[in-house]
Amino acid sequence: MDVLHLLGNYAYLALAAGILLEGETALLIAGIAASQGYLGLPTVMLVAAAAGFFGDQCCFAAGRRFGPGLLARNASLQSKALRVETLLQRHHVPVILSLRFLYGLRTAALLAIGASRISWPRFMLLNLISVIAWAGTIGGAAYVFGRALEPLVGHVGEYGAWIGVGGLLALSLWLAWGRRRQAPSVPGRDGGPPAC
Repeated sequence: MDVLHLLGNYAYLALAAGILLEGETALLIAGIAASQGYLGLPTVMLVAAAAGFFGDQCCFAAGRRFGPGLLARNASLQSKALRVETLLQRHHVPVILSLRFLYGLRTAALLAIGASRISWPRFMLLNLISVIAWAGTIGGAAYVFGRALEPLVGHVGEYGAWIGVGGLLALSLWLAWGRRRQAPSVPGRDGGPPAC
């Protein structure tokens, strides 16, 4: 099977799924793929922003509906949410605008913001600005990095694409495994909420 053909057919769908499940890793790989001409950078940024916005809105809704209960059942999320709540009281606009860049705090932050008194329209607007800035910054940085590496390694070709797909999968699994190891297990609960 030609991985480049497969990437062309399913890359943007895989990018959206990757953004919903993990975030930065999928966007970095897509930005590098765009630098090699396999994907279009504007489309990568648009898909990443849309998927990030959708995921954040879902987590905000979960926080609005189930936030206190979810946080009470997960000690790791609860301690992170307390830090975010302290920041929200004085600086909710910068917190929401930097939300996408808060790796490791994003889920707790979204649940805390959803459980707060911040209105839906206000969060939607600030979150939209945040995801656009995030997709442009991370996607653009990955694109520039990929272009800078091109003189050293040339176009990656099919074998390089297979290596990249394998590397992305390995890195995503490693990050997901690391997140699960950091979260303490809570009696009576099989797992925490999905990553946002």
